[in-house]
Amino acid sequence: MSGFLTAPTLFVSGLLLLALFVGGLLAYRLKIPDVIIFLLLGIMIGLFIEESELMHYAAEVGIVLLFFMLGMEFPIKVLGRMARDIYRPGLIDLVLSFGVTFFIAVFMGLDVTSALLVGGVVYATSSSITAKMLQKSNRLINDESDFMLGILIFEDVVAPILVAVIASMYLSGGISGMQLFIVFVKIIVLIAVAIFLARVVFTRLRPFIGRLLDEDFFILFIIGFALFYAGLALWLGLSEVLGAFLAGIMFAESKQSKDLQNHTRNMRDLLIPIFFIYFGTTIDVTEGVPMIPLLSILLVWSIVAKIAVGYFGGQIYGLGIKQSWTAGFSLTPRGEFSIIIAALAATELKTFSGMFIFFSAVAGILLFEMAPQIATRLAGMRKT
Repeated sequence: MSGFLTAPTLFVSGLLLLALFVGGLLAYRLKIPDVIIFLLLGIMIGLFIEESELMHYAAEVGIVLLFFMLGMEFPIKVLGRMARDIYRPGLIDLVLSFGVTFFIAVFMGLDVTSALLVGGVVYATSSSITAKMLQKSNRLINDESDFMLGILIFEDVVAPILVAVIASMYLSGGISGMQLFIVFVKIIVLIAVAIFLARVVFTRLRPFIGRLLDEDFFILFIIGFALFYAGLALWLGLSEVLGAFLAGIMFAESKQSKDLQNHTRNMRDLLIPIFFIYFGTTIDVTEGVPMIPLLSILLVWSIVAKIAVGYFGGQIYGLGIKQSWTAGFSLTPRGEFSIIIAALAATELKTFSGMFIFFSAVAGILLFEMAPQIATRLAGMRKT
């Protein structure tokens, strides 16, 4: 094994891509989501290797490109309408997935600080898994997709605040009002700058983009700007996902999203599987599973809470019964924000959180696949 670890990076990365290809082929033959195979592959790889900075970076760029391309689907006018309609479902999500989880954890014997951390782990749906599944299943054009993406973006705004609060309480035992205020100000500034650039600069870039779009070097501008704004968000202590989405919104104002997405798609498709492999390597299964009763209760509750968010929040948003059920069953996997919060924990709570994230991701992917069929059956039962 030591010889393998000292092999050239090109050799190891080539081997990793070939393993991903075999995993994807296996998932294709077995007719199961390839994300599950990638996660399992990551967990197995994680047993033998230490943290890989190269894999971490490739995974991060993959997530940035995924949300950059999603942002291109939402010009500011569309996003403004969505924001007005999504805040009430978003608050329901916060109360159920974070607030109720906190009280369950306290009732099951955790101290307040640990319960807050567990609430943060359970709160946010995995934006990467859900967005990947929406694209792969061609459900982005469905009525409920705008609502689901709205919930994901709401969570991407709230989750950094939760991370700041929980990190401060967990590491230092408290948080000041000034620290919270600074996080709010950073988010508002990042969004305001994006709207300004979109309206003032990118609306005037259409002839420039149209003239250079087919030139080989133009991809450097597209990817470079996406990484720049995502990195700026990260530098401010916010989510790179939020920064990448805002960068995509800016390009959407140029009214050439389809052509721009065609230029970016291949690089995204190359790097996104690496994110799921990296995700898997962060889940430590060597220490066994602690607090199994609490883990079981929270797994069930985390699914019930998201189904409730989809069902009630979806109807508040204006969806029909069937679309609301579909959204609820599609919002259950947890992922990247849960990992960030879990990383703050001590060993036992980190292992507990890692197992929760893995089981939630696998169950969430399966529920996403079955959501349209379940929703059709539940909506039919209501009519009869």
